[in-house]
Amino acid sequence: MKSPKTVFVCTECGAQTPKWLGKCPHCGRWNTLVEEEVTPEVEAPRTARRTSMNGIGGEGKATRFADLTVSSYIRSETGLGELDRVLGGGLVTGSVVLLSGEPGIGKSTLLMQISDALGQSRKVLYVSGEESGGQLKLRAQRLGILGERLYILTETNLEQILSEANEIKPDVMILDSIQTIYSDKINSAPGSITQIRECTLTFINKAKSEGISMLLVGHVNKEGGIAGPKVLEHMVDAVLYFEGERQQAYRIIRAVKNRYGSTNEIGVFEMTDRGLLEVANPSEMLLSGRPKNVSGNCALCTIEGTRPLIAEVQALVTPTVFPSPRRTCNGIDYNRMYLILAVLEKRLGLKFYQNDVYLNVIGGLSIDEPAADLAIAAALISSLTDRIVPDDLIVIGELGLAGECRAVANPELRVREAARLGFTRAIIPYRNVEKRPISVEGIKIIPVRSVYEVIKELKNAE
Repeated sequence: MKSPKTVFVCTECGAQTPKWLGKCPHCGRWNTLVEEEVTPEVEAPRTARRTSMNGIGGEGKATRFADLTVSSYIRSETGLGELDRVLGGGLVTGSVVLLSGEPGIGKSTLLMQISDALGQSRKVLYVSGEESGGQLKLRAQRLGILGERLYILTETNLEQILSEANEIKPDVMILDSIQTIYSDKINSAPGSITQIRECTLTFINKAKSEGISMLLVGHVNKEGGIAGPKVLEHMVDAVLYFEGERQQAYRIIRAVKNRYGSTNEIGVFEMTDRGLLEVANPSEMLLSGRPKNVSGNCALCTIEGTRPLIAEVQALVTPTVFPSPRRTCNGIDYNRMYLILAVLEKRLGLKFYQNDVYLNVIGGLSIDEPAADLAIAAALISSLTDRIVPDDLIVIGELGLAGECRAVANPELRVREAARLGFTRAIIPYRNVEKRPISVEGIKIIPVRSVYEVIKELKNAE
């Protein structure tokens, strides 16, 4: 028998090197190489799995493109409309979804609620490697879940899980979590790179060949990404991130990869003692605690997928006694903040270089589209000059380096959402109404060409 061979595997890209290096030669990450033992027992199952994977797509022969047919993917509703929105309409049969989130964020609660809804029409196998059956039963009772067609398996051995799955023949499998599952055929510790990669490939093979929908739970590392090799995200069909502060009640779920739908949609939930409740109107939630008659506060409208969201951005500009002022932002791109500050200093002559600047988007929302530029600029100007932005005014538009206001996408959809929430005035770029005027009942449209006109409108609105 050959002796084990030691290799070093990168935790980010999965590349292997014969010796340890400070920097991975493939992905360029530092301190990501970990030592693994490769034995002859590992190679055999890899070959077998490659053979079985070839059979999923057909006979392994090339097919003329014109002869290909589009398969109809059957979707099952998860019982949570917000999650179905993110998935693209529901859970696709034979798909593999990787769900990640920080400890205590509510992943197990979400999966238990999904299991109950899917169990109404399909057979569900819930595999837990972190909790006992009694703990799962207590959670189910708290959530009011009966689970008539729900099967619970507390096991971490891959071969035993596959044996039970072959006997039960479930339609849906949930594995919490993939980092706890190990195979006897691989001579490495549970949670290692080799174990995670090989176990995930085995479950993907089973899902595709037998038409089983699978939900895999993944741990996160200290940077907030999914723990384990980055190749896992390329192997699965969808990658979902469950975000939010454990001290706050609201949670956001978003897709960073989805082969069966859009990656722009988000789902909003509220954590209660009865589990996760859907937030059908996130805009009202984000504006629920908005202060009145306070400078440095401005409303904006961003679009996540097909949904317009009214959010609140707050700015605090305060004088500093230090030679280098501080810049801090939360929910806004750091470089974008510097760009807006540079435009305001150059074009308007405002002295932000003498002040500390703090920016924050309320509700844990991350704004990454340029349509929020004018609202951020208005909040900064309001805080610096101590002029109040009216509570019934919403600001929409992109800011150029010359100080011009550039057009945004879907302006009428944004204005209608603002009007529905009680706003009576909206500042939007002139380009959006130049050829096609926007007429929405109950709201006055104020077109602007540059940031200079924005300041004039803020002064006239007082």
